[in-house]
Amino acid sequence: MGWFSNSSAEEKSLPWISLTSTEELKNALESNERPALFFKHSTRCSISIMALSRLEQRWSMAPEDCDLYFIDLLNHRDVSNELAVHTHIVHQSPQAILVRNGDVVYTATHGDIDAEEMAKTLSH
Repeated sequence: MGWFSNSSAEEKSLPWISLTSTEELKNALESNERPALFFKHSTRCSISIMALSRLEQRWSMAPEDCDLYFIDLLNHRDVSNELAVHTHIVHQSPQAILVRNGDVVYTATHGDIDAEEMAKTLSH
């Protein structure tokens, strides 16, 4: 076992839907069937990687409770920019934006991204 490994940590993968076009983003925003989490991620940023890992490890909601959308900022900055315009939230990375019924109900960046807070927000 290495210094940076944790043999007891269970890898957890969430059912992310990758957004690769502004048209896909528009469709995701217009769907009000269930809440939607948009996660803006830079694959070259260690803080972003840490925030994504922590979010995935602490996520407790069932797949039917919330759609999970992933925006790769290095490849799809136009999608991120369009989300910023639509939500009126200044772009940051990493960033989580939770939308329910067309309204932003939670937003956080960097180390403030908190899966438990998102779950509490959606339970009300």
